[in-house]
Amino acid sequence: MNAFVLNRHGRMVFPSNIMPELDFSTMETLEQLDSVIRRDFETKAPSGTEILERVRTGAYESRYDLMRDLALNLFWANRFSITMYDKRPTRWGDLPRTRPDVFLPVLEPWEDGEAKVTGVQEAYPTLPSRWNEGCEDRIFQILFDVFANRRNHASTLPAVKPTVAGFLEQPGALTFRLRGYDPDYPVYDYTDILDVSEDVPELEALHRWAMVLHNQYPWDRSQVELADASQMQDDDWVVAFHPRDKEVRAFLRRLRAGHAPRPVAGPRESRPPVRPYPELDVRRSFSVQPRIEALAAVHGDQVCGNDDLIRNTAYNWSPMSAEEIAAKTGIEQREYSSLPLEELALQAAEAALEKSGRQPEEIGAVLVCTCTSSRLIPSLATYLCGQLGMHQVYAAYDLIAACAGMPYGVADAVRMLQEVERPVLVVCVEKFSDKIGNVRTSRMIFGDGAAALVVGPAPEGTEGDIDYMKTYASGPASEVNSILWPNPEFDNNITVFGPQVKALAGRYLSQMIDELGQLPAPDGRDGSLMDAIDLIVPHQANKTMVIGLAERAGLTADQLYFNIEQVGNTSSASIPLAIHDAVRDGVITEPVRVFAPGFGAGAVAGYAVMRVDPAVVAVQTASVPHEQGADLPAPTASAQTGSASEGMQEAFG
Repeated sequence: MNAFVLNRHGRMVFPSNIMPELDFSTMETLEQLDSVIRRDFETKAPSGTEILERVRTGAYESRYDLMRDLALNLFWANRFSITMYDKRPTRWGDLPRTRPDVFLPVLEPWEDGEAKVTGVQEAYPTLPSRWNEGCEDRIFQILFDVFANRRNHASTLPAVKPTVAGFLEQPGALTFRLRGYDPDYPVYDYTDILDVSEDVPELEALHRWAMVLHNQYPWDRSQVELADASQMQDDDWVVAFHPRDKEVRAFLRRLRAGHAPRPVAGPRESRPPVRPYPELDVRRSFSVQPRIEALAAVHGDQVCGNDDLIRNTAYNWSPMSAEEIAAKTGIEQREYSSLPLEELALQAAEAALEKSGRQPEEIGAVLVCTCTSSRLIPSLATYLCGQLGMHQVYAAYDLIAACAGMPYGVADAVRMLQEVERPVLVVCVEKFSDKIGNVRTSRMIFGDGAAALVVGPAPEGTEGDIDYMKTYASGPASEVNSILWPNPEFDNNITVFGPQVKALAGRYLSQMIDELGQLPAPDGRDGSLMDAIDLIVPHQANKTMVIGLAERAGLTADQLYFNIEQVGNTSSASIPLAIHDAVRDGVITEPVRVFAPGFGAGAVAGYAVMRVDPAVVAVQTASVPHEQGADLPAPTASAQTGSASEGMQEAFG
């Protein structure tokens, strides 16, 4: 888990963004590691030669641009040592010679290193400051001290270092030699790094980068040189590399054993079903009509604004401003929770039960829709039963339908009503904030939150609240696998493949609107069911994308309601959270017919056409727990469209 922390200034910090830690439990081969290293370090980082060329050609527009390149170069130069090893200065005479888990790096002298260092040193004062000259000078001093004292070439570093015995078998092999070593050489404490505070978000991120890089060389760097074994004296110090944890040790053992990963069969060509699946006309198909007795929501208690993302820029992110994030996603902030997933779900469930006036013993079934639970035994649904004091229910289970969770959950609840004729508690809950890692596209989009509905039997002789419902799943394998978690290729973090997500969302949304356009309006009204819709509350995936897809399908932006600007994408919880906020903010003030489509990971989708009465919504008073959210406007049913095509691949990865 990659949880956020709050520093002493009350600012949100993502340690995984600034302190590279790969999950080696997912690594099987050097090729797999190489792919991750190239993606996270190499593709963004310029070489020393490229930096010097940019200096000579005047390519740098500001001091910040030059410093950012220096930092990226230094992360690249440390790409294996920072992710795989602990560096421990050790006296040559005390260095174990035969242990299989102690390594020495073999290094090549840095070609033209002096010219590159001199070029940077002379260029920096000639460049204009981007934001704050004093702050930029302080950061440059940290970075340049590391850059100027580099001794080795960075492009020839292997991931697996030779053992000490292997090093001794290579005549002329060079490694670090320290003429002296002070164990109290000053380094930045973990808390020091978290507590960095700069007015400019970009400089705050760069300052943290510089501190992390400084800590990679906790000795007097000016006294370091490269030497071979024949030049070593017993009192010389060398830098021994030790595997940083048991997972790196296990990875190195796997490499020595030479185990090949199992081949994975490719997917078959996808084919459409032999005939379409019909939508469910709830009034005609079921004898027990569903009534929405209550809807309650629990928002995250910490706001992560776009500036917070920039303050936490990871070393593998392309430059992007807070304004660009808003333009590409429609998100100004996302809400995170300090609570565990289970507590979010429990609070939503308790609030919904209280609003409905139902006691736990009256509930016939509990369904939990989530794609971010790590609880398998017992399921989150059965855990809630125990916490709520439900001695026995007809059924309790978790349902993984990702962003279509609410339509799937409501559909199952309606079917369950036919069997038990007792209210069904449907809880939609997600906690993404601790599962994202340093993948920017995921960090930009996802938030935390929960909502719960009590779906009970309507009194005999009365109409229910749900007109139609339908679920879908699957498609081409590229769409099925368009959002992955855990993903071994991205260090087990949530990964979003934007073009495939856009393809499945467009396919399903167009299909849904076509189907609703062919159904008759209810209650004998003229026109189609689509014409009878008062408000569309879609899954809050990416506002820019959804509006573009909706307009392509013949809808207008003012027919759609969004709260994604403030809460982000909360997957299964997004639709009920949005309905709650629409009531809270006065968009829904009387009973309305809502079309609620959801679509997402696994190429799943679904919708419900239902009556929403604001009287059954347990309104949670809006709060702003973080000062960056204080001036954000309340969401409305009208949306600013922007350009749906601009930057979509960048917005989703």
